[in-house]
Amino acid sequence: MEYFRVFLVGGIICVIGQLLMDCTKLTPAHVLVTFVSCGVILTALGIYEPIVKFGESGATVPLLGFGYTLGNGVMEAVDKKGLIGVFTGGAQATAGGVAAAVVFGYLMAVIFNPKTKK
Repeated sequence: MEYFRVFLVGGIICVIGQLLMDCTKLTPAHVLVTFVSCGVILTALGIYEPIVKFGESGATVPLLGFGYTLGNGVMEAVDKKGLIGVFTGGAQATAGGVAAAVVFGYLMAVIFNPKTKK
């Protein structure tokens, strides 16, 4: 049942993104920024937490989940450090994921022969 909930929530998020690209003139970059921003806003409003509890990794892995992590990091840092947490919390909360993306992206470029699109 857990896998079904994860697949359902992650699938709904992906369907929304695909519909935004197919039915509007939004590019994938626009959808990326929209999803991350919506994740932060929904987290700040307390709406995304129940979705995360229900969908678990289906809600935290997509781009909305990155916004969720940013928002949670900022809120925790503000509680602990005050106003400076607005600037440091998101970076601290997501540093591991960003570092992993850079390292693994570099490794793939070294192992494989990257080519530019023509």
